Amino acid sequence: MDSKITIEIIGYMDMECSPFPCTEERTCGLSPCAPSNKLLPAVSALKEAIYQEYGDSVSIQLTLIDETVPGYVTDIYNTYHPAFPIILVNSHFVPIGRISYPQIKTEIDKLTGIPQYQ
Repeated sequence: MDSKITIEIIGYMDMECSPFPCTEERTCGLSPCAPSNKLLPAVSALKEAIYQEYGDSVSIQLTLIDETVPGYVTDIYNTYHPAFPIILVNSHFVPIGRISYPQIKTEIDKLTGIPQYQ
């Protein structure tokens, strides 16, 4: 990887990590946060999974908007009307709308040139 990739998760402190219930299937690819279905434990689990896969070449940033909404978040919301949590990869909006390791990994791999198999 030539440069560091930044994943930014934008949401509210007490929100859920997904519009889907936390079930035994773990379609999000994360187990340490189950069954909380909460954003903060899910971001922690995602950070660990990303670190295990990519080391320090990918960073995860959490932006909570409970008290202040940065202008760029307002712009993204006004343009795309996304579901929360909002996911940005290198400051670019990605319409995932949940904490999902497989989907976020796909976005990272697109930037690293790792082939995608389905």
